[in-house]
Amino acid sequence: MQINLLGPLSVSVDGTDATPTAPKTRRVLALLAIHANRVVPNQLLIEELWENQPPPSVTTTLQTYVYQLRKHLNTNPAAVAAPPRGGRPPGEVLRTYAGGYMLCLRPEALDSLRFEQLAQRGRAELDRGETGAASRTLREALALWQGPALVDINPGPLLQVEALRLDEIFKSALELRIDADLRLGRHHELLGELIGLAARQPTHEGFQSKLMLALYRAGRRSEALDAYQRARETLVDELGVDPCDDLQRLHRAILAGDPALNVPGGVSALRPAQRQDTGHRIAREVHWAQARSA
Repeated sequence: MQINLLGPLSVSVDGTDATPTAPKTRRVLALLAIHANRVVPNQLLIEELWENQPPPSVTTTLQTYVYQLRKHLNTNPAAVAAPPRGGRPPGEVLRTYAGGYMLCLRPEALDSLRFEQLAQRGRAELDRGETGAASRTLREALALWQGPALVDINPGPLLQVEALRLDEIFKSALELRIDADLRLGRHHELLGELIGLAARQPTHEGFQSKLMLALYRAGRRSEALDAYQRARETLVDELGVDPCDDLQRLHRAILAGDPALNVPGGVSALRPAQRQDTGHRIAREVHWAQARSA
């Protein structure tokens, strides 16, 4: 079984599409999936489906949606996680417990869970100085995204929060991957990506600073300074604030030609032609980052 939430909702069982079409059944599935391998209380499901206006027969109606979902999630023991102590025997993907339900999945069967694991691993690798490994791991994580999370689900309050949470992890992973590539001297190949990100998210100071650094390392100092001025004007006009301290320090360092801004020692500056294999992945990451800011 495979369930994808990072983009259009999709469910496949033994290679066959089993995606529910009924709106509320899809929301039940999404909520159970984001809490995979944990019991989701009935009250949370009711809040997601009806907020403060549940129908008089809410319990029966919820049971009907769960029954419909069971018909889609055919048993596939290879995709089912081991049950907790006291749970039902293996072989049942959607299990009923007192006061709630649990969707049992292995990590590789859910794209959002796999994404979070890879993002955490990539961050840890970067913290340990394993820059090449971090770049590869974070690219693998970002490649799981096929569009904004839960994009074709009409979310209730709980799924709205989850979509925002996943979006923040996406942006964090994207920033970390760009950081890793900058440390590896890949500033030339990053320029197109960063120009697009900075243009679509002009108040995102992290993307602005990375664009400035990539331009400076590419020998385009005046353009790096112009990027700072555009960012500063946008922040003042739209948010009424000056650039953060880090952005201002970077601006002063570029003005001074600080050697600390150069590519880390021992790393050669790679040209785009030397990294053509990453171009399509970068383009996809930019596309979905831009979709979020639209």
